[in-house]
Amino acid sequence: MDKVKGRIHSVESFGALDGPGIRYILFMQGCPLRCLFCHNPDSWHLSGGRETDSEEVVLDILRYRRFLKGGGVTLSGGEPLMQPEFAAAILEGCREQGLHTAIDTSGAVPLKSCQHAVDTADMLLLDIKAADDALFRRLTGRGMENTWAVLDHCENTGKTVWIRHVLVPGLTLDDDLLGRLGQMLRPYTCIERVELLPFHKLGEYKWRELGEAYTLSGTLPPTPEEEEKARHILQEYGLTVR
Repeated sequence: MDKVKGRIHSVESFGALDGPGIRYILFMQGCPLRCLFCHNPDSWHLSGGRETDSEEVVLDILRYRRFLKGGGVTLSGGEPLMQPEFAAAILEGCREQGLHTAIDTSGAVPLKSCQHAVDTADMLLLDIKAADDALFRRLTGRGMENTWAVLDHCENTGKTVWIRHVLVPGLTLDDDLLGRLGQMLRPYTCIERVELLPFHKLGEYKWRELGEAYTLSGTLPPTPEEEEKARHILQEYGLTVR
């Protein structure tokens, strides 16, 4: 395995929400998006976090190997594909050790810059911010074209994908938009499931600490009834929704 330097934000050694089974979650530094509901704004800048290298990361992962049986390793962030060589080196090291790997990504990085890392992972957790490009730009500051290019590539290569979509009342929690999302996702055979994630404000304090304006302070999380309705809308398009 080649040793590649990179920067990490944090580690969760016993995660159960970011891919199948119990997983080692590596939160990597850097993200090109500025999502209004981001809960890790301290991961945005590539200069932040801690410098390390891929060999050190894999060695740390192997300390928890016996807990990862039936699970694996997930690269998250920030946006892990902002450091594509670093991500690919970690994924290759995990593959050499027989560990299942996933990338939790927004797909915001152009595919030509990160295809090797995408191809090396066993699966992608692809976060689609919105089904409408104008809303996508409002939420993130960028367009949606790179995200769909990554999904198309996964379809063409047979890469397993779990779609993630955050339900934000007043923004993405909208019947018409959810129906449009269902229509857009229905043709893809690579999509194994869709995870609907309720909006929360657990990272709001980080925005204050960074001196950033948090515009969703008055937004409440979706109710259980709203979440169930959203699941039902997507299920009508033949999608497995969790």
